Amino acid sequence: MACFFRRKIAAKLAKTLQQSEDVFIPALTAVPVFKKQLSADFKLSLGALRVNGILPSSGDIQLQTENLAAQLKPDSMVEEISAGHGLIHFKLNRSLLAEKLLEPFGKGENDNFGLNSELFDTLKRGTILVEFSSPNIAKKFHAGHLRSTIIGNFISNLKQSLGNNVIRMNYLGDWGMQFGLLGAGFSRFGSIEKLKENPLQHLFEVYVQANKEAEHSEDVKLAAKDFFRQLERHESQAISLWQQFREITVKEYQHIYKRLGIHFDEYSGESCHQAQTQEVVQELQSRGLLKISEKGTGVVDLSPNGDMSNICTVLRSDGTTLYITRDIAAAISRKEKYCFDEMIYVTDKSQENHFSQLFQILLTMGNSWAERCRHVSFGLVQGMKTRTGEVVFLEDVLDEAQARMLHNMNQSKTTKELENPKETAEKVGISALIVQDFKGPLQSDYKFDWDRMLQAQGDTGVFLQYTHARLCSIMRMNEGVEAAVFNPSCLCERTSVTILQHLLRYDEVLYQSDQDLQPKHLVNFLLKLCHFVASAHRELPVKGSPPDVAQARLRLFGGARSVLASGMRILGITPVQKM
Repeated sequence: MACFFRRKIAAKLAKTLQQSEDVFIPALTAVPVFKKQLSADFKLSLGALRVNGILPSSGDIQLQTENLAAQLKPDSMVEEISAGHGLIHFKLNRSLLAEKLLEPFGKGENDNFGLNSELFDTLKRGTILVEFSSPNIAKKFHAGHLRSTIIGNFISNLKQSLGNNVIRMNYLGDWGMQFGLLGAGFSRFGSIEKLKENPLQHLFEVYVQANKEAEHSEDVKLAAKDFFRQLERHESQAISLWQQFREITVKEYQHIYKRLGIHFDEYSGESCHQAQTQEVVQELQSRGLLKISEKGTGVVDLSPNGDMSNICTVLRSDGTTLYITRDIAAAISRKEKYCFDEMIYVTDKSQENHFSQLFQILLTMGNSWAERCRHVSFGLVQGMKTRTGEVVFLEDVLDEAQARMLHNMNQSKTTKELENPKETAEKVGISALIVQDFKGPLQSDYKFDWDRMLQAQGDTGVFLQYTHARLCSIMRMNEGVEAAVFNPSCLCERTSVTILQHLLRYDEVLYQSDQDLQPKHLVNFLLKLCHFVASAHRELPVKGSPPDVAQARLRLFGGARSVLASGMRILGITPVQKM
């Protein structure tokens, strides 16, 4: 494990500089591996030691580096110590590196590699509520909700794997004036038979028709307002119809989530907080925070000087609530119900101002926990189309990813005979969608590209799955080899060392991912691992090698497969055994 070596090097530094070992842990990092050059295993940043007051911040940093490097003596574990530019490099004994790093895989502790690292001891663990996906009911699942869904799932998986209690919440758009329009439209154009046959398609058609009518008909506009008022007053007929729309939608969405391998602990929604919005309004009034604008709307002044230059509207002029009023009520209710330590909202970047205002209002109302609320925003996907043209619905994207992947698998000469080719194509297609989405910074917009996304030999989800399946195949073909005694000195070739050095970084990559909640660090780590494995597969045969060499190589491939599978699951990808 990387923390074993990090701790040993820290102990050496502590002895030399008469400090606690713990102060050196954050300054010691595994060296990123490059295919073409040999490198040390760990590096110590002198800059970090100066910032933390462990070394004097004045004076020549290079002189300090060389002096400290000269004081540190190699031993049976650290074979070489050298000074770089403001860095000290440590090269580990190769046999010990293989022994300690691959030790857990010999004990069957495959799933926890890197997850029990002491790097995570500084992280505050607790209850984390993640709100993600959150589509609008009575509409088919729009492809635009894909990003929130998979990013929120990644964050939930990551937080859970690092020891937090995670509550996955889907906050449905199930309230607002659009339901007035849908309710009024359904009484005019709706059909119970069609609702049973193809529920979301029918509701979508009713909404489009009602919207068109409302453009030139005051009667439809008034009927929509009237229906929404009935909902706000909880009149039984309106509520019953609305309830039907909601239940139908959740049932349809659960089918999509199942395909994506995603689950929720709670399906909440704006409607759940209707009663509490009045309490929010009353509290804003009692605190003197609610002002009435010239238009008659209820607003909260968020400007630093109290000059109404930055206001947030929380009530319409007719007294009905808005999305943000319901969000305030929802946040307070969640804190009371779950007593969370952190709450994370995952939505696109167009809502940044909304969440900034939400957190500000919550703080102004005296809720100090709002400082532990966080908005993770993301950019837009451009050009997501299916063969039939502009895409609207996520189901179409999943179907097409499966169909294209199935076609590619049928064309490939290396495809194995599978019990369920469609299911494998589905999993691999979804991997491709996720990796294309996660490769860059979340804030960036990106161009959707079917062909590039589904390549088997690029930096794609297909490549991750292909590598995992190949490693599973190596393990299957060499069953029984593991019985030999593990001899780590058989893994001193450059190709083996490259994989071992890369695995040293896994806990740091997870730590970095936890800090900024960006999946790109983990994606790029896993893609790089797959490239190193591809080289090792060519250069390090298991079959035909002497027993101790075969066993050591199999342990190496088994360790790589385990870390690859663990990382893929955190990303929200289900690894396949064959393809």
